[in-house]
Amino acid sequence: MTIKKDVQDIKDAVSDEEEQETNKDEKELKLTDLPGIGPAVSAKLEAAGVYDLMSLAVLTPPILSEMAGVSEAVARKAIQASRGMLDLGFMDGSEYAKKRENINYIRTGSKNLDELLGGRGIESRSITEAFGAFGSGKTQVGLTLAVNVQLPPDKGGVNGKCVFIDTEGTFRPSRIKQIAEKLGANSDKVLKNIFVARAFNSDHQILLLDKISEMIKKWEPIKLLIIDSLTAHFRAEFSGRGQLADRQQRLNRYIHNIMKLAETHNLAVYITNQVMANPAQLFGDPTSPVGGHILGHASTYRIYLRRGKQGSRVAKMIDSPNLPDNETIFNVSDAGVID
Repeated sequence: MTIKKDVQDIKDAVSDEEEQETNKDEKELKLTDLPGIGPAVSAKLEAAGVYDLMSLAVLTPPILSEMAGVSEAVARKAIQASRGMLDLGFMDGSEYAKKRENINYIRTGSKNLDELLGGRGIESRSITEAFGAFGSGKTQVGLTLAVNVQLPPDKGGVNGKCVFIDTEGTFRPSRIKQIAEKLGANSDKVLKNIFVARAFNSDHQILLLDKISEMIKKWEPIKLLIIDSLTAHFRAEFSGRGQLADRQQRLNRYIHNIMKLAETHNLAVYITNQVMANPAQLFGDPTSPVGGHILGHASTYRIYLRRGKQGSRVAKMIDSPNLPDNETIFNVSDAGVID
């Protein structure tokens, strides 16, 4: 009896210690625990899309000062404190591999396309970019992913919801219903799990990105972000070489905010991109993606889509950190993307 009592006392002590550690961690995750960040400043930060320590830790003092209405000295102190509370240092390769064990995968609907992407579809904490001419299947892949993300893991989904930022007017509820019904899912329920916003200019598009963190804070299980297309408004509003630098800076900041959002909330990101023809190229395919090197460096996986024979689509892996250059064929049907 004495031994059992001692064991129970040890378990209780460990449990109390773990509970205290958990409470400590929960306390550290509050913005108001930082020096110089009171309830009023915290409310300003949340209105600007900063809800947690990670979002604050990656800001610069001038940006935080402007957002929160505090001096740069206070902003610098708050940022340093948030970085001290978080583990933002180095880790060895095995620890990083363990950290990546919670990566989610969403199947595209085509086994061939999934194999091109490593065998399991698009992954979270990454940006998958598809570029190609009109009618190449970019939007159809996105619409199929918006349905598949809601499926259970054993069927290629993650039981999550989707945010669809539409810049070209391509989102069609009837198409979502068609794909869902072919999969045997409740089409009305599937539509309710997709949050759609029509962006009318680049400022609106940037603002919508800030709303996603707010939605996640309200416990919406958002697991996929689709932007169709990323560059449409930037391309239209910043024309000519005189505005090229401004466009690229704005696009660079936007794409890095997407990367931060994906990393912070473990989101999978699928973006489509427009193309242009290079008149200087006399031989081969003159098609080039819009956005320049900035977008090319930011995308984790870059896929070129084009029309194939007999209504098929050809997908070619252009850039990936771990996959070889390769290409495959898929089709678009009533059920969305298929082999």
